[in-house]
Amino acid sequence: MSGANNLESAVAEMMMLCCACCGIVEGDDIKLKTCNACKSARYCSITCQKQHRSQHKRECKKRAAELHDELLFKQPESTHYGDCPICCLPLLLDEHKSLMSPCCSKRICNGCVHGNQMREAAESSEPKYKCPFCRHPAPKTQEQAKMIMMKRVAASDPVAMCQMGSVRFNEGDHDTAFEYWTKATGLGDVGAHFNLSLLYRKGLGVEKDKKKEVYHLERAAIGGDHVARNHLAFAEWENGRQERAIKHWIIAATLGEDNAVKCLRERYAVGLVCKEDFAAALRAYQAAVDATKSPQREAVAKAEATGGLFMM
Repeated sequence: MSGANNLESAVAEMMMLCCACCGIVEGDDIKLKTCNACKSARYCSITCQKQHRSQHKRECKKRAAELHDELLFKQPESTHYGDCPICCLPLLLDEHKSLMSPCCSKRICNGCVHGNQMREAAESSEPKYKCPFCRHPAPKTQEQAKMIMMKRVAASDPVAMCQMGSVRFNEGDHDTAFEYWTKATGLGDVGAHFNLSLLYRKGLGVEKDKKKEVYHLERAAIGGDHVARNHLAFAEWENGRQERAIKHWIIAATLGEDNAVKCLRERYAVGLVCKEDFAAALRAYQAAVDATKSPQREAVAKAEATGGLFMM
């Protein structure tokens, strides 16, 4: 069986050296272009590609779907939040457990923010709180924060563009929010993809478009957005594709998503998730949660619970 697979692989590699239509071999004077959809056929010209389309169409769609799923169901290394740039620990999924600095567009965990405030308070009786990362003075008003953020936007910072899009959205300016989020996605911001999916789902600033909604949800999920992954899971479940939905929830659970674990537990209870998959998801979930813990963050959580915490 292994020998047969090796032979097929060798044949496939040789086929990629020549035009799938006319058979001409690639050389110094002949450059072949790969099919953008399936990546499994090459052509010497547009004419050959068009002539071969009827023969290639079915296999192309099949392989393109396989490549799409390989990318979609690949476990992200981390959430789209990434790590705190100061303590280098994964950021918690709860946005309230970290602070976005408008001056440098860095998301910093509350433990490091609080630690910075404590240090500055100890050094001066009248501390002038600064960004824990870039040391820029903290804005005193929302207007100052917007002005600082706009400087980041002018510098083509995708995170700042996404944040400014959220500001405009909350103000009811959906058209401008759409423009900012579209620019941010073009620069690689994952969160902006999820925000655009909401616009297309609700028809805010754009016409409702299910295909575009799903496209942006998938791009966000691939980038590590756990909420987008949950949305995809529920959509697949409602469409009767239970196996795909469970895959999404397992990936989300591995990122530390509570709701995904809840969904898996409910389906495990009725026999729709096997014991091995559920146990593996629980272990991965716990490992992701444990990775976010630190003494500083736990101290902040305790102070928050007693109401004795000040955060800039």
